[in-house]
Amino acid sequence: MDSILKPIPLVTFILFLTFIKASSLDYYYTSLVYTKCANQTHEATSHSQVLSSLFQELSAQSSRSKFFKTTSGDEKVGISGLFQCRGDLSNNDCHNCVNKIPELSNSTCKKAVAARLQLNGCYFYYETDGFGDEIATTERELLHEKCSEKKAVSGGFLEVRDAALLAMENGEMINDKGFYEMDYEFVHVIVQCENDYLGGCDCIECIGNAVEIVKEDCGSSFSGQVYLDKCFLSYSYHPDGKQSNFYPGEEEKNGKETGKTVAMVLGGAVALLVGFILLKFKKTICQKDDDI
Repeated sequence: MDSILKPIPLVTFILFLTFIKASSLDYYYTSLVYTKCANQTHEATSHSQVLSSLFQELSAQSSRSKFFKTTSGDEKVGISGLFQCRGDLSNNDCHNCVNKIPELSNSTCKKAVAARLQLNGCYFYYETDGFGDEIATTERELLHEKCSEKKAVSGGFLEVRDAALLAMENGEMINDKGFYEMDYEFVHVIVQCENDYLGGCDCIECIGNAVEIVKEDCGSSFSGQVYLDKCFLSYSYHPDGKQSNFYPGEEEKNGKETGKTVAMVLGGAVALLVGFILLKFKKTICQKDDDI
């Protein structure tokens, strides 16, 4: 007698888990970290149209490049803009991240003449010609920082964390794209410089400033993120030796929000799977009744 309910094929289960993981990472990469919007707005319809054209061009480029800088405009308005994705993102992840920017920009900065948006996986900046000073920053200005509330109690944490940061600060491991990711004992560190800011010692100096800010402001926090105008640094401590699927700085509020979203996605997917099983079971029973 045939089994009423055949077991789910292993390949289906693997694909199911892969979908859950991909959805979780996509949510993380496209989550907003901070925005910086100019106070002045541009009400002309042409400004919105030019900005929309800029978004479209950046989106098209993001599927094949992790950094792109361009200018869009007409006889009335000119807007310069750029995006940069994290160096470890795939082209598809980069594209998904950049595609999230227009929606976030329109909802947070609306018609601002200049704006900067930082997501976990990418950042975007634009300025309207003649209004560049609206959100002008110095090259090493601190734009955003976050240190976890959870603190390390181990006396050796600071020594290990600072040794990992020192390796980054020396610049020996940073590649020609200005990105590097490493594990030093139980500390995970990521650094990246803006793609057009890699000449000479500029990148190393920027990261050095970020390191000093982390040491002074984050102290013994389990994780920290520092975003300067031309670079960012992120670290996280994993005393159990197990790094999560997400990257530094997510144990606190953002981590809980991400966890809730992952749980919702997982719950929805499980519900669909259970529904499929019950439907298959019902069809099998009905087919047996027809055969009687």
